[in-house]
Amino acid sequence: MSADGQGGSHWFDDEAGPVVRPYAVTRGRTTSAAQHRLDLIAVVVTEPHADDPEADPTLSPEHVDIVELCRDTSQTVAELSAELDLPIGVVRVLVGDLVESEYVHVNRPVPPAELPDESILRDVINGLRAL
Repeated sequence: MSADGQGGSHWFDDEAGPVVRPYAVTRGRTTSAAQHRLDLIAVVVTEPHADDPEADPTLSPEHVDIVELCRDTSQTVAELSAELDLPIGVVRVLVGDLVESEYVHVNRPVPPAELPDESILRDVINGLRAL
């Protein structure tokens, strides 16, 4: 018998439905091969050839949601986490799976330390104007 005394399944609350632990979504995995590249601002982009992810029996509904969310507009890992209401760690594992199966690819923004110095850019612009 469930906690509600009705003998049926117990729901955490009526609006949320049954509770599924985040580790159940990733089948207990906490890392993936591509996870080392997946920080919060890594941008996830659906591959052009990823036509019908729903037809792939190896993908979970969350995998399919990620592919569809990134199809029209690329999304950061943080945005996907918020949109799917899943923890960042879970999204990292799911995106890593999709990278391995070539449904998405990840673009990392250029770190500030690797960006050209503003004074160098000004010198280049001034040099071009002088021509």
